[in-house]
Amino acid sequence: MEFGCHGITWVLDYDKEIDFLDDILDTVSQNGFKTVDIIYATLGKYKNDPEALKKSLDKRNLKLGAFTVPFSWENDEETKEEQQLADFCINYLSKFPDTILNLPVRPGKNRDNLLKRQKQIINCANTVGKRASHKGVKASFHPATPGNSYFKNKSDYQVLFDNLNTKYIGYTPDTGHIEAAGMNSLKIIKDNYDIIRHVHLKDCSRSLEWTEMGTGIVDFPQIIKFLNEKGYDGWIMVEEETPESPKKPGKTVENMSVYVHKNLLPIINE
Repeated sequence: MEFGCHGITWVLDYDKEIDFLDDILDTVSQNGFKTVDIIYATLGKYKNDPEALKKSLDKRNLKLGAFTVPFSWENDEETKEEQQLADFCINYLSKFPDTILNLPVRPGKNRDNLLKRQKQIINCANTVGKRASHKGVKASFHPATPGNSYFKNKSDYQVLFDNLNTKYIGYTPDTGHIEAAGMNSLKIIKDNYDIIRHVHLKDCSRSLEWTEMGTGIVDFPQIIKFLNEKGYDGWIMVEEETPESPKKPGKTVENMSVYVHKNLLPIINE
């Protein structure tokens, strides 16, 4: 089990293209993390040069733990453009053994025809997961809660777990999104441990606002204790989505590092 950082801490938008990935990698490495979850839109100069990214990671003693790319999946099957993007990412990650293809879904305009939309999304996710598996890439579905998300409460999650083809695609629990939906993140992780391939840790308050790690309602020590006892050997990505995080990402990552080293790593090492 290794801890790393998710790029969302720097840019609170999956689709905002930036080109300062070297600064992100420097900050992650300097704060003692071992891995990183890179958002597709932030690849910048590395977009068509995975070998250069590999060298940049190696120079900082980092691993590419996960690669996050969002989709809308508004049809029963992928559009041509969606398939091309998914295949690009799968081929890119074939250069990075053990990296997780992390798949969130963009919120919709509303939650009309909810079950139909959920099944369309899951069908597309299963299809991408199958193609990824055939290329030796592990895929994982990341439900989220903002706005008109399609997987944001207990009944939505049940549809997901009932229909996800876990032969080809796993589940990425995000503690902040789980709690923000009125569920208990430790219980969700315990109940669905067998299909978890990747974990995101972030905090929120009782009023369901994003908070600094360790200041909200998520019981991170108990989650890490459970994962450690189960022998989880995947990546753990910490992140923060407060409005302040992209304004001061260096300080945010430093604070998360202090929390992890003080409160979570001792659980693994005891």
